[in-house]
Amino acid sequence: MLYNMVDLLSVAYKNNFAVGSYNVANSEFVEAIIHAAEAKNAPAIIQIHPNEINLVGDDFTAYVRQAVDRTRIPMAIHVDHGATLGDCVRGIHNGYTSVMIDASAKSWDDNVALTKQVVDVAHSVGVSVEAELGTIGSNELSTEGTGVNTILYTDPEDAKKFVSLTGVDTLAVAIGTRHGHYSHVEKPELRIDLLEKIHEAVDIPLVLHGGSDNKDEEIKKTYLHGVAKINLSTDMKTAFFAQLRKNLDDNPDAYEPDQLMPSARKAAQDIVEHKMDLFNSTGKADLY
Repeated sequence: MLYNMVDLLSVAYKNNFAVGSYNVANSEFVEAIIHAAEAKNAPAIIQIHPNEINLVGDDFTAYVRQAVDRTRIPMAIHVDHGATLGDCVRGIHNGYTSVMIDASAKSWDDNVALTKQVVDVAHSVGVSVEAELGTIGSNELSTEGTGVNTILYTDPEDAKKFVSLTGVDTLAVAIGTRHGHYSHVEKPELRIDLLEKIHEAVDIPLVLHGGSDNKDEEIKKTYLHGVAKINLSTDMKTAFFAQLRKNLDDNPDAYEPDQLMPSARKAAQDIVEHKMDLFNSTGKADLY
């Protein structure tokens, strides 16, 4: 069942859980997420990064919408880290119910101006908007985000002003996470104290990017302080491709997708199901 992001996250925000938002780049991941959501009776978001959109093409969105429409589980389709107004308009034109404009690496004035421009366009057609304030680091090999290595933490008062000026629906905040694995950098402690202050300053759902490879006990604290959406990509994709490599190693002559893909898809699904438990979203589809 296809939802607008505002409607999807408002329930999570009020009930102290987070909806997982999972990056996809082919149908295997779409099916893994939907199967996990149905198994856990948990709302979910399917999101696609512009790099992934370029890989799969615009027509892929029609398939995702049909797949989401077939399930009874509340779900949204989201453009992840759109860098330009064009990225967001492309997503709106193709049927996404939510878009992200990431101008966090720009100056304050430029971030506000571009975000406001996207909000005006998106809201005119009933599409919700996520923006980012502060910079979320990117680890080596990750293509997500701005590619900025340094984490610039979100200031609570800046967040309050930014939300007021732009009218954005959700805000991605920088509290210590990075995109990708932490194998190349030191794993930071999440600034839960900072998250509490941001939550007190703004009254919209917050978003945590870089949800992979963090401590479970830290993640559990985030949705108690305003985080209603947690992005996940690396953990799910790593599980999928690890199993696929094993299948190819064990069966070097195999070439049929129906021999190689099901167990890889199940490995990804298992990760998503674990994250749904972790985000406290299991069973929450009944709240919609």
